[in-house]
Amino acid sequence: MKAVMVDPSLFTGRYDDCLCGALAGRGHDVTLLGRPLRETDAIVPDGYHYAPRFFRVGERLRGALGEGRFARAVKAVDYAVDCRVGSLAALVGDIAHFQWLPFAMADRWLLGRLARRTALVHTVHNARPYHGDRAAIAQARGYLTLLPLFDALIVHGERTAEALLAQGIERSRIHLVPHPPMQLAAARPADLAALPASAVPRILFFGTIRPYKGLDLLLQACLTLWREGLDFELAIVGKPFMPVEPFLGAVHGGGFGHRLITDLAFVTEQRLDAHLRAADILAFPYRAIDSSGAFLSALRYGAAMVTSDAGMFGELPGDVTMRFPVGEADALAAALRPLIQDEALRQRNGRAAIAYGKAHHGWGEAALLTEQAYLAARERAERRWAA
Repeated sequence: MKAVMVDPSLFTGRYDDCLCGALAGRGHDVTLLGRPLRETDAIVPDGYHYAPRFFRVGERLRGALGEGRFARAVKAVDYAVDCRVGSLAALVGDIAHFQWLPFAMADRWLLGRLARRTALVHTVHNARPYHGDRAAIAQARGYLTLLPLFDALIVHGERTAEALLAQGIERSRIHLVPHPPMQLAAARPADLAALPASAVPRILFFGTIRPYKGLDLLLQACLTLWREGLDFELAIVGKPFMPVEPFLGAVHGGGFGHRLITDLAFVTEQRLDAHLRAADILAFPYRAIDSSGAFLSALRYGAAMVTSDAGMFGELPGDVTMRFPVGEADALAAALRPLIQDEALRQRNGRAAIAYGKAHHGWGEAALLTEQAYLAARERAERRWAA
């Protein structure tokens, strides 16, 4: 089967890479279409092809335009024109599988042009587009109205499936493919050497920084614990897509700046791997989430986990994570306190995280289930074309 995987902005490049490789391993002809690769991308196609199909103008001008509002407008126009009149040649196969739809108004044009030429599949990573992030309102507007255009919808968990059913999507169109753990590119000696050593427990928050991820809650909790006299560090790693200066200013203003490590940029997988190796506790204080590739990627490091009870986190075994109610900074502080104070507890929880990751579904099974979704989508598309 010829499958075209589409992730225009490479929102989930590591996921795309793993799934494409696994599908290729099952004998399929797979091409991943995204933007031109950056130095922070770690995609190395194994058995499949990669083509920089989208945002070619915007990426070429990225160095000159930066990442402000004007740059985003240029990228939106670039993408919209491409969706409206760009060549479809690279997108046509037996299946066009869209991982993400970055700009719903433009995506409608592209899907409409493709609908009579290929079966359409979409992975709904989160039932609530962009987690309600106000900065992404324009991108998300109209997203839910696109879902009926697909011949098959893939979800990672039953909560997402239930949300789609509540929106009127029929069960036969929904396919469950659990999200397997992912392995990052290994840190290089220089990446490891660049991190300061620590004699105290280190909490790590990582990934793109957006309102729904709850960094403000984590900083409030850490300030509470520092004021109590607990001795630990907080590392924040990732590109901010929201103002973080007021939160960081509160830490410095409180006299705890020496306990803060920041790496506020898109980081390479190797550098992130180094941060994860150095962490004792990993914090996921999310206000909303369906499934989290970041969490699943982190299980293998053997760090203790602290999560909210949002989405998939609420279904985790009790020994895998210290959970707290969504949005409650005091409860987050209470969840962190024993882990900071008790090394044996951290190690016990870290071992539970490793075991949970090993017991998870692998990429071979994900590819098999995705293949089954493709076959169902192809049958539905053929009925659609015959109608």
